[in-house]
Amino acid sequence: MKSNGRLRLIGKFSEGTKKYFVIVLIASLVSTILNSLIPKIFSFTIDGVLAEGGNAWLKEHLWVLAIFVIVLAVGNGFSIYLYRNNTAKAGETFAKNMRDSLFCHVQRLPMKWHSENQTGDIIQRCTADVETIRNFVVTQVLEVSRIVFLITVSLVMMFSMNVKLTLVALAFMPVIVVYSGVFYQLIARNFTKADEAEGELSTVVQENATGVRVVRAFGREQFEIDRFDEKNDFFARMWIRLGTLSGLYWAVGDIITGFQVIFIIVFGAVEAVRGNITAGQFVAFASYNTTLVWPVRSMGRILSEMSKTGVSFERVNYILESQEEQNSDHVMPKAFDIDFEHVTFGYNEEQMILQDVSFHIEEGKTYGILGGTGSGKSTIVHLLDRLYELEHGTITIGGADIRDVSRKWLRTHIGMVLQEPYLFSRTIRENIAATNSKASMEEIREAAQIACIDEEIMAFPDGYETMVGERGVTLSGGQRQRVAIARMLLAKAPIMVFDDALSAVDAQTDMKIRKALRGKMKNATVIIISHRITTLMEADQIMVLGNGKVLEQGTHAELSKNGGIYQKIYEIQMSQDDRDLLWEGGECNE
Repeated sequence: MKSNGRLRLIGKFSEGTKKYFVIVLIASLVSTILNSLIPKIFSFTIDGVLAEGGNAWLKEHLWVLAIFVIVLAVGNGFSIYLYRNNTAKAGETFAKNMRDSLFCHVQRLPMKWHSENQTGDIIQRCTADVETIRNFVVTQVLEVSRIVFLITVSLVMMFSMNVKLTLVALAFMPVIVVYSGVFYQLIARNFTKADEAEGELSTVVQENATGVRVVRAFGREQFEIDRFDEKNDFFARMWIRLGTLSGLYWAVGDIITGFQVIFIIVFGAVEAVRGNITAGQFVAFASYNTTLVWPVRSMGRILSEMSKTGVSFERVNYILESQEEQNSDHVMPKAFDIDFEHVTFGYNEEQMILQDVSFHIEEGKTYGILGGTGSGKSTIVHLLDRLYELEHGTITIGGADIRDVSRKWLRTHIGMVLQEPYLFSRTIRENIAATNSKASMEEIREAAQIACIDEEIMAFPDGYETMVGERGVTLSGGQRQRVAIARMLLAKAPIMVFDDALSAVDAQTDMKIRKALRGKMKNATVIIISHRITTLMEADQIMVLGNGKVLEQGTHAELSKNGGIYQKIYEIQMSQDDRDLLWEGGECNE
């Protein structure tokens, strides 16, 4: 990422911070001036008061000079307070702007991008990398202004006292700059590896925490511990290497600056003996030299931090430059019939998931999709909701190509329940109301009753206010699916999609839910994806998918007698007991 790109980002995220930066600069300048006066007072005290022939009155009233120094110290302290306080305000405002921008941008990135990037790494870029940039831009860049003021004032004072000594002091500065540049390159390369290692470590922790049930169920605790230990070991080694480089940098710097201070003391003493500089001036010069050396050292540190920040800028900019989902014209279909025409799609170019798929769903009808794992059932749903962009073929709703329909319209008019529904770490009530925040408690309970989950919710000690663990871990698979169904029903979408949404409930509960849903869905266009014939047999039309191709289409009556795949699956699944159960009927609350 080029420098102008970084400056553009800094300018973008600095909105609302300018007043803080101005106060910081003024406070820094005032503090530098006040600090520069103190060595002058010491020089005056030694040469003009304490020396032979000095000011007699001040010699008797040294407290006057002490008070003057105290006043300067108080003024300097207040300036530093303003500097630190407004630096913090500028820093947090800058970081907040960056985090807001990143989070909003991530929300608009396509599913393909999310599937190609690890969650832990995304979190790392939005947290640790943001903090690295914030620390550099606000702390280090502002420190540069303070350093420039200190160096300028110190050099002016030093040249005014002794040119020769000042040139000796400056002779060491190029050496410091050169070795700082060398470390800049070394630290940049190693910080990239360390930052990436931290992202991988975060991913392992995140995956383990969200997949804790699988880990426990299959006894993979030791495997996960070993996996974490491997990533953690590499992460630690990377940061130890960075610490070693940092320690070496400061050690070499201490040696160089130590030599510089020794040279100044030796040459200064010689100049004082020769009468080219007074004792007071020598003391003041040594003080200004110290003030000069440490800012120059700080410039080296800033170069070192700049290398880390450059890496973080690259990682953050990777997200910001990723192409957002392109919204379409505000075409809003008036009808809700669905057509897939010669749709071919693959998540990558090497493997097509759907191959020349065509089918029609009438408005207000129920359409069933049956197929094995990997046949492309869920892909059809992803394309309909424009989670992935269609490249070959056409999908229309009410005659309108979905590529001309805004994603927001699609996703508010298509209700969806997935096989593995995601629940938030909130109450059950908040999870159900996620699709309609203004819904009343009566509406929430009505949706839960249709989904046959109301009684189970009320059996919890806190009822609908029961907290759901991360990803719904405190509920069973069937309970999560039914809460998700209730959530979808509350949205009152004209198109409803059930993607294996009843796979985790038993056949009898499945039947009860379908019976309860029948009245609710009578005007909706419904797509039901399932492995169960009993779930699909009441659909108006059924499609059988295999290897991404349409193998059969028709009603249950037609498909169960044509000798095809559907009939074979039907005969395998439908035992006599299942058939008896199918026609028993029943209600959710029986």
